[in-house]
Formats: sequence, C-alpha cells, structure tokens
Amino acid sequence: MEVSLEKNPDAMLSVLWAGLACGVLDITAALVVYGFFGAKPVRLLQGIASGLLGPKAFDGGLATALLGLLCHFVIAFGAAAVYFVASRTIPFLIQNAVVSGALYGIAVYFFMNRIVVPLSAAAKRPFSFKMMIIGVVIHIFCVGLPISLSVRRFSR
Repeated sequence: MEVSLEKNPDAMLSVLWAGLACGVLDITAALVVYGFFGAKPVRLLQGIASGLLGPKAFDGGLATALLGLLCHFVIAFGAAAVYFVASRTIPFLIQNAVVSGALYGIAVYFFMNRIVVPLSAAAKRPFSFKMMIIGVVIHIFCVGLPISLSVRRFSR
C-alpha cells in the first residue's frame, strides 16, 4: 500500500497538524519543565542543535538556538509522518488513538534517548531516573497523544 502525502490533502493536513501540535507542545513543556530546573531557553535550544554541531553549538548564540528549534520541528514532523504512515496499515492506531498515542509517546522517548541522542554529536549525560520519568510523561502528553489524536481527526 503506497501512501502519498502530496496526492492526499487529508494526509498532508493530518501530518501538518500532528507535527505542529507535537512540536509546539513538546518544546513548550521542555522550556517550562527544564526551565524550572534552571535551563535557559537559548541554552536548551542550543542543546538540541548540539546533536548536529556538538559542543560548538553553545557558542553560536541565537543562530544555533534557532537551528535547534528547526531540528526540533523536523523531528516532530518526522514522528507525525511515521505515525500517519503506520496508521494506514494498522487500524488499531486510529481506532484506539489514546492508548496508541500514549504508547507511541513512550516509544518516541526511548527511540530518541537510546538511539538518536547516543548516535548524535550531543554530549553524553548521566542517567537520571527522575528525568526519565519526566521525559516519558512529557512524551505521552505532548508527543504521542497530539500526534495520534490529530491523525485520527484527519483520517478517513
């Protein structure tokens, strides 16, 4: 089964809204929660860019912070597109969007933190159970659910 985003306006709308909702909610949660722990917004965004640039991202000022924000949204739209494509062949993802979204948020968290980040140029950080729980909760409510509910909303 071929899924063509450009030939299906509902597919494009689904991925657009899912990626936008995920991107906005996730970065807002990160800024609020990690800001509570002392992280400054520019530094947090530079931390995302450090996945591409390594430690020099922290010397790039606003430019690398904006690169980090761009990377964040590319990942959000990618996660939305993956869920949308999977939902075309796995009806459970649409029929049970809340459960599927929560599980997808957890899966995205572990994919990012156990595969993407270790393979990136970002500095390695020590494991923290507390931060893992916070990250998983953020990913359930700000990544998985917005994606699954948006895809369900715009699916036929």
